[in-house]
Amino acid sequence: MSKSRNVSETPATQLLRRHGVAFGEHPYDYVEHGGTAESSRQLGVDEHRVVKTLVMEDEHAKPLIVLMHGDRTVSTKNLARQIGAKRVEPCKPEVANRHSGYLIGGTSPFGTRKQMPVYVESTILEMDRIWLNGGRRGFLVSIEPKVLTDLLAAKAVQCASVD
Repeated sequence: MSKSRNVSETPATQLLRRHGVAFGEHPYDYVEHGGTAESSRQLGVDEHRVVKTLVMEDEHAKPLIVLMHGDRTVSTKNLARQIGAKRVEPCKPEVANRHSGYLIGGTSPFGTRKQMPVYVESTILEMDRIWLNGGRRGFLVSIEPKVLTDLLAAKAVQCASVD
C-alpha cells in the first residue's frame, strides 16, 4: 500500500475534482530515470497498468500527447500513420515542459498548459483501472480509463511495441 502523505493539489487533480472524477492518490519516492518500473515497484502495481504520458510532436512541430503502457514503447511510425502525420517524434524535455506545464517525470495528461490532442493505446481502455501521473514527480493517480475518453476526448490508437 502507498505511504500516507499529504499531497498538495496540482493542475491535474484540480481538473479531476472540478469534473467530479473519483481518483486515488498514490505518492511514491521519485527516483531520477526510474520511470514506470520504479513507481510500479514502489506502489505494488503491475507496470502494464501504469500509463506514461508522452509529449510528442508531428512534422509541423504541433504537440500531441500519447498515453502508453509503462512496459511498452511507442512505435512513432505506426502512430504517425494512424493519425495522418508524416512523422511523430518525442519533444525535447524543455519543449515538452513548455507545452504541458509539467516537468519530465511529472507530466499528466490532465490540466496541461496548452490544449493538445490526446492519443491512447487502445488496450489501456480495456483495463478496469489505471495509474498515471498526477502532475508531480513521485505522484500517481488511479482512475477508470473511460475518464481519458470522457474528459480528454482521447482517441484510441494501436502503436505499442515491446522493448
